[in-house]
Amino acid sequence: MAEKDKKRTEGLPEPPPEIVLAETKTPFDWKRVMFILIGLGLFLWIYYMPSWPDAIDPGGKHFALSSKGKGAIALFLLAGIWWVFEVVPIGVTAIAIGVFQALFAIRSAKDAFRDFMDPSVMFIFASVVVGLAFTKSGLTKRLAYKMLQVVGEKTNMILLGALVVTAGLAHVMAHTAAAATVFPILLAINSLYGEGDKPTKFGKSLFIGMAYAAGAGSVITFLGSARAAAGAGMFQEFTGKTVGFFELSKFAFPIGWVMVFLIWIYLMLFLKPEKSVIPGLKERVTKLAKELGPITRNEIFVIITVLGAIVVMSLQSFVPALKSLDRAAIMLVSTLLFFVFKVLTVKELEDIPWNIILLFSGAMSIGFCLWQTGAAQWLAVNWLVMFQHAHWLVFILSIATFVLIMTNFIMNVAAIAISLPVSLVIAPYLGVAPDVIFYSSLMTAGMPFVLLIGAAPNAIAYESKQFSTGEFFKHGILLSVILVVFIGAAILTFWPMLGMPILMPK
Repeated sequence: MAEKDKKRTEGLPEPPPEIVLAETKTPFDWKRVMFILIGLGLFLWIYYMPSWPDAIDPGGKHFALSSKGKGAIALFLLAGIWWVFEVVPIGVTAIAIGVFQALFAIRSAKDAFRDFMDPSVMFIFASVVVGLAFTKSGLTKRLAYKMLQVVGEKTNMILLGALVVTAGLAHVMAHTAAAATVFPILLAINSLYGEGDKPTKFGKSLFIGMAYAAGAGSVITFLGSARAAAGAGMFQEFTGKTVGFFELSKFAFPIGWVMVFLIWIYLMLFLKPEKSVIPGLKERVTKLAKELGPITRNEIFVIITVLGAIVVMSLQSFVPALKSLDRAAIMLVSTLLFFVFKVLTVKELEDIPWNIILLFSGAMSIGFCLWQTGAAQWLAVNWLVMFQHAHWLVFILSIATFVLIMTNFIMNVAAIAISLPVSLVIAPYLGVAPDVIFYSSLMTAGMPFVLLIGAAPNAIAYESKQFSTGEFFKHGILLSVILVVFIGAAILTFWPMLGMPILMPK
């Protein structure tokens, strides 16, 4: 039998030798596991601790911290650690925020997950779709080439041009929309740098700078974000004073634009591009611009649609009949029109960075959690009472710093809402005018430079994959210190010269 088998196989080709694929073992990521456990351990330790003492304001009013409030603070710290060290995808950490609230009865699942579809999240979604429409229509490349023809081939001037354009747009539209508009333009510029998708210092400075400039530009007018209008409303309620459209710009303009140039200088020092010049860029850009041909019908449609949304949002400050319209609904109209008129197709929905949308969903959820459980107010009272006997300048800067810290974790409107009432109660004891507290808080609320969740432009910039959350955190810390120091200088110098009251008359 064996002989028959042998004969049967004679003349047949030899079977190929067995191919053994070398298994590449991924090294175990101890650092990742360590920070997962640190976050979980800190959460459980605080959650199961005995009750913490009440916060007491200068008037003797007690602010108790409930077990749910303590749980909110514990979750706040867990999310912060996981986000900074990227132990899991940032969108997954956002989902964990909702899950932990429900599992540990910090808030009901209905409340925790309802915030994931808050109008602010839908505004961010619509802003991202605007960016996709710019790219798909070809408008992105056209604008990028125009900008490069103006600023030339030097990388430092290209970076400055990007910061100026971003900050300028944030004067007339929400900083989220400004970032979403500029982002695809910067992607086109970065592709001309010649390093592909590889992270570079030029790429890092371009996109981190975009996020920071969007914040700096947004503090200058009422159109840059909702925080100015909300803060002015609270200020009027507590003091009876109104903040005019041009009055805000008068005090905020120097802060916003000096910060834009300080951001540029910082990036040129710490993230100086590898190439000082992109040789032949001007010729390439001129050639590419010619290849685009005349402006298309889709490009014109995108421009008209986006400008229409911007005009309506801008008029809300002046036309009472438009005030009731939600900004998210206005922006979502543009989204609907892009799909109705086939500027975008269902395929573009697959290109939306859902990781970023989830990130902001989680940020909204933890922000409302801190607010509704009373944890945010408890933190604000404890923080500000520490400075009630300090020098008046230290007290003002402590408020600005508290808002700066909180605005990196929760909505900037909420950060102002929890700090203004307490600080305006303490201010008279130190002879400090309410105006300087309002403006210094508003400036720091608009520039969350440390965490991605602090503002939508931060998260949009992260989608470039040019930098890590750790890098953003590192650069943001130093720039935040620069911001607080600069506000201190403004309080002592040009704000009083512009007519801002700093101290109350004795």
